[in-house]
Amino acid sequence: MIRTGDAYRQGLQDGREIWMDGERVKDVTQHPSFKPIVDVRARMYDMAHEARYQDRLTYVEDNKRNTIFYKPPRETKDWSDKIAAVDAVMQDIGGVVTRVGDETIGEVWSLMDGRDVLAEFDPRFADNVDRHVQNIFDNDIFHVSANTDPKGDRSLAPQDQDPDMMVHVVKETDAGIIIRGAKYETAAAYADQAFLKPTVGAWTNETLSDYAVGGIIEMGAPGVRQICRSSFAGRTNPKDYPLANRFDEVESLVIFDNVLIPWENVFFYRHTKAAQFVRATLHRYSAFPYVHRLLYVADMMIGAAMFNARQTGLEKLQSVREKLADLVCYREGINAHLTASITLAEKSPGGLLMPNQSMLYAGRIHACANLPAMMHIARELCGGQICVTPNAAAFEAEGSGEWLKKFYSLNKQWESEDRRKLLAFARDLLNSDYAGHRLTFVQFAQAPHFNHLNAVYNAFDFSGPLDFVRKAAGLSDQVMGTGK
Repeated sequence: MIRTGDAYRQGLQDGREIWMDGERVKDVTQHPSFKPIVDVRARMYDMAHEARYQDRLTYVEDNKRNTIFYKPPRETKDWSDKIAAVDAVMQDIGGVVTRVGDETIGEVWSLMDGRDVLAEFDPRFADNVDRHVQNIFDNDIFHVSANTDPKGDRSLAPQDQDPDMMVHVVKETDAGIIIRGAKYETAAAYADQAFLKPTVGAWTNETLSDYAVGGIIEMGAPGVRQICRSSFAGRTNPKDYPLANRFDEVESLVIFDNVLIPWENVFFYRHTKAAQFVRATLHRYSAFPYVHRLLYVADMMIGAAMFNARQTGLEKLQSVREKLADLVCYREGINAHLTASITLAEKSPGGLLMPNQSMLYAGRIHACANLPAMMHIARELCGGQICVTPNAAAFEAEGSGEWLKKFYSLNKQWESEDRRKLLAFARDLLNSDYAGHRLTFVQFAQAPHFNHLNAVYNAFDFSGPLDFVRKAAGLSDQVMGTGK
């Protein structure tokens, strides 16, 4: 049941309408802005067929070989297997990618937990969830999610402005519902399908709303067109920007121009309570792989900073060691929250094993909120040369190359070419346009920071601290009944 890289590439030849920099993209598998990241995803598919990786990336059940990434987690080992699989991929590709399917499949698992809620409004929708979970699993589909709308003037209700500012249903037919609007989404241009999710704040007190809609969108469906931001890939020499040219995950404004969602692809429609429930539980699984990726970002910062300190012997200085220790504490804090969330995992309403929600969401706050400060510490440790070092062409050219080799060679262990590569890597990781883009992505990819904090508040059990203080302060039992 696992796909190959070629099968994935062939699946993208579905006539999808993609635009970038004012031009129609004829083939996302060959376009210089998309080919590197398409190749990374294809590599993930091919790894599952190789003997050295197959046991780490797949498993056999009912005589079928399936991907570890899409296996619904029911025991602790399932999460350990996913961690090992992600590690195999990141080590093989030599970088970090986020939107490659395993992060967004968790949002579909959340639908499994909410199928009874959906069934209250329409039993067909709950059956649709079951079918699509199995379809993604059986066919190894590259599944992403259509996230946030343009929203327009947020001081106005959707119906008081251009209604297309938020995705909404304009018509029902025997075949399904017709939608209009747009969503921003990462990786949609080279994915198979997307989970269309309701936006935050699309309604107020309504019981029913045309804006409360969710389901599966095929990326090659009629009326779906994508306008992508400019890519960082292909604009610069990969020797100077090794990360941007290989791992840029391109975002799209995905436009739905009277797009049909067949009834069998609808998860919920019009019922605001169903949509609110789905929105509130979306990240109970997907936050884990999302935060897990930041563990590798931390490793890259530590590695780049330590190499830069060691090449000149600065790691012996106490002040340098303290800053390196700050990076290590950041990294280990992420690791601790992830480990604890699995060790203390909870059974979900749908019978799955979900990470301990309080630990997981607190870990997301730690990983996301502290990333800007950690990047700055890594910059300090790498030094000013990451912003003043000439490009690879200058090192290779006659006339300039010999001087650069002289001044960038430290000793036999650190000659100019390795030093140039390290500085270029650190620049792309910390200082480049790509680095700034990735930092913003981390801050908003799942939700804004205030939503992260709200998730922590809602997931934490306040009864323990309250009862401890009640006893310590000698308060009466009745105070435990006040408040939320």
